[in-house]
Formats: sequence, C-alpha cells, structure tokens
Amino acid sequence: MGQVSERWDFRVAAEADRLVRRAAESANRTLTDFVLDAAVLEAERVLADRRHFELAPEQWARFVEIIDRPPRESPGLKRLFSRPSIFVQK
Repeated sequence: MGQVSERWDFRVAAEADRLVRRAAESANRTLTDFVLDAAVLEAERVLADRRHFELAPEQWARFVEIIDRPPRESPGLKRLFSRPSIFVQK
C-alpha cells in the first residue's frame, strides 16, 4: 500500500472490538493489519461497484466515440484463444 503516514483514531462498540480482535487473533494477524486489510478490501469493492459516473459533455462525446469504434484485430489474443483451455479436462 505504501509508506505509513496517516493515523486513524476512532471508537468502536465493545462487542465489535471483541469480535474483530478475536478474528484478527485467529488469523494470526495484528489488529491493525486485519482492520486495514478489511477496510481496503471493502473500499475497493464499493468503488468497483459504482454504476453511476458523470462526465462533462465533451468527455461523454469522447467516451462514446471510443466505445463505438469497431474492435481491433489482436494477434496475441487470437493465438491465446486458439489454444485449448487449461481449465477444461480432457
């Protein structure tokens, strides 16, 4: 994630504290690592799930222009998909 430079300071209910500490301990992780990883994972999930975004009219026109283009030929993808899948049993 990068160099540690920020500090979070917040209070939690005793029940939540016990639960999260127990889970961190059972995962052999520090409370900080456990909470931070859970928060980052949830943040990534929330942001990836966004379905609404706004663009200025010029940006929207450019976006539509790009997605309306015909697909380009990709020799690498063509080779990749011509091989048998490693996930299909023979």
